Amino acid sequence: MAECGASGSGSSGDSLDKSITLPPDEIFRNLENAKRFAIDIGGSLTKLAYYSTVQHKVARVRSFDHSDKDTEQDHEPPYEISVQEEVTARLHFVKFENTYIEACLDFIKDHLVNTETKVIQATGGGAYKFKDLIEEKLQLKVDKEDVMTCLIKGCNFVLKNIPHEAFVYQKGSNPEFRFQTNHPSVFPYLLVSIGSGVSIVKVETEDRFEWIGGSSIGGGTFWGLGALLTKTKKFDELLHLASRGQHTNVDMLVQDIYGGAHQTLGLSGNLIASSFGKSATADTEFSKEDMAKSLLHMISNDIGQLACLYARLHCLDRVYFGGFFIRGHPVTMRTITYSINFFSKFDLLEMDRLERPLVNLPLLLDPSSYVPDTVDLTDDALARKYWLTCFEEALDGVVKRAVASQPGSVDAAERAEKFRQKYWNKLQTLRQQPFAYGTLTVRSLLDTREHCLNEFNFPDPYSKVKQKDNGVALKCFQRVIHSLDALGWEERQLALVKGLLAGNVFDWGAKAVSDVLESDPQFGFEEAKRKLQERPWLVDSYSKWLQRLKGPPHKCALIFADNSGVDVILGVFPFVRELLSRGTEVILACNSGPALNDVTYSESLIVAERIAAMDPVVRSALGEGRLLLMQTGSSSPCLDLSRLDKGLAVLVRERGADLVVIEGMGRAVHTNYHAALRCESLKLAVIKNSWLAERLGGRLFSVIFKYEVPAE
Repeated sequence: MAECGASGSGSSGDSLDKSITLPPDEIFRNLENAKRFAIDIGGSLTKLAYYSTVQHKVARVRSFDHSDKDTEQDHEPPYEISVQEEVTARLHFVKFENTYIEACLDFIKDHLVNTETKVIQATGGGAYKFKDLIEEKLQLKVDKEDVMTCLIKGCNFVLKNIPHEAFVYQKGSNPEFRFQTNHPSVFPYLLVSIGSGVSIVKVETEDRFEWIGGSSIGGGTFWGLGALLTKTKKFDELLHLASRGQHTNVDMLVQDIYGGAHQTLGLSGNLIASSFGKSATADTEFSKEDMAKSLLHMISNDIGQLACLYARLHCLDRVYFGGFFIRGHPVTMRTITYSINFFSKFDLLEMDRLERPLVNLPLLLDPSSYVPDTVDLTDDALARKYWLTCFEEALDGVVKRAVASQPGSVDAAERAEKFRQKYWNKLQTLRQQPFAYGTLTVRSLLDTREHCLNEFNFPDPYSKVKQKDNGVALKCFQRVIHSLDALGWEERQLALVKGLLAGNVFDWGAKAVSDVLESDPQFGFEEAKRKLQERPWLVDSYSKWLQRLKGPPHKCALIFADNSGVDVILGVFPFVRELLSRGTEVILACNSGPALNDVTYSESLIVAERIAAMDPVVRSALGEGRLLLMQTGSSSPCLDLSRLDKGLAVLVRERGADLVVIEGMGRAVHTNYHAALRCESLKLAVIKNSWLAERLGGRLFSVIFKYEVPAE
């Protein structure tokens, strides 16, 4: 049977009795912009969700208005940058014990109820039990929602849309946790919802499900018996006790009964034969920690066995667990032999709304088996140690760059220091608990860093660098094109590929490169070409690619661009221009939002406009719709082909793209190196990290040129 878990609800932490004495924004954040709220009241805990709007800074670029100028100044940057405020929708989730519901309702009335609020959506048994109290306190009508419908809809949404919320736990394996990517085919499955009691639901389709069983022994049982045994009244304090306990001091194990003979029976000596079995005969006092741990094991084992039997009875091979009893508590997850929501360890959980729908790239060979990341750092301890250290050592440089990007801000240094501390703390957490935030990869480390920068209002630390690099590269474009056009056909194809690779050297996210760029401002395109490994390259399919170019042109090429400046202008655009000249349509896809010095969609529009003014091939292709610029839907230095902008996916399908080009170390090595596509693909990058180059069997600035043709 598959052993899986999926997050059912928010987060853990201190209860409201503690939070009431804290400033409201410690627990209830962004209250001044709260719009709507809803409440789920279970037998023991209440979960509050509210929707708000959040203002954050974004960097915008636009062309200068030259209508009143005779000529453009040579020293002028290619476009202007402005930082603007943008409003985003955010969901906040908070939980508290039902004991404090009156105090919480008073708080809701003071901070969340506004003149527009007429009705409060409520679910759970408490929506009936506390209906009169809620309506009296809040002066609102309670609109009760069916708890099972809410549960199933929420679970389906999470499983289909939130990656790394569901994962398999296998005791004794390395690693123990295997996270699952979200994907549209999740049915049928068994949902085991563990609240005060246990509900077991068979889910067959989006809207067809039935309650098939349950148990009165659940989280409320653990809380109640735990309170009697330990005199500890707080749910989270009880869990904390259990985390420090040793259940074998209380439980009777198989080896306690059979001694060494258990091996002849084919049983593990560490198997629990009788929960609390030693307490009947041992003449000793048991610690609160040991009793709490034994109780946790007893109830968790019971739930796990019950779920297994129901799954077998109904011929289901997928079981998901949800509910507050198991959120964020490794001991419970290991005991049940399933796991859920290992990373929610805070008093609140927040989710920002995506501005556009994200879907699979239609050209993926098998979306259900696609994994973007090349290396799972949770599985590879040596790689994990290296990359965590690498990101720690790079932190000073990122902080410096963030401050420099906002020279007019009086609090930039203070905010940058807060960013440093938050990201540093996350890195230390990952050293101790690699699974703390889902699957640990280079992509997740980069994305988390970008997220932290945005949280402290550094939307684009490299905006000025990109502006300057784009300006310098644009001035060199015509010279590069003229030199390429002077070459013979075969010689030009190799020069174009070397130009792509040389352009990819200009990556401010790679320390080996940033050190060179900061110490030698004159380092340019030709210098980068000389840095490249000589052929044969580390991965070298160039001869196969050249042979393909001698055949008919591709119908449409989808190109995922990487860095600004030399990379996109002197590397990618000449390559694009050659494809256009062959009769191939081109879709050039760039990041929707900023990350490191990667080119963004809005920057690419201006760059293309400037290149079109210089080059008739690009100008006519843009005008005729043979060259289309699109956004990926991503703001990451890496590339997840299962989460692309829907408009891009539709265009790829409409234009019949038969070639995918992925360039850059983040997009083609850290991610997608093993991605299988239904069409031809080029994956190319320069390895700008010594440790990674050595692991791959090469040296710094080794070249990856991987041309793949799908099997017939």
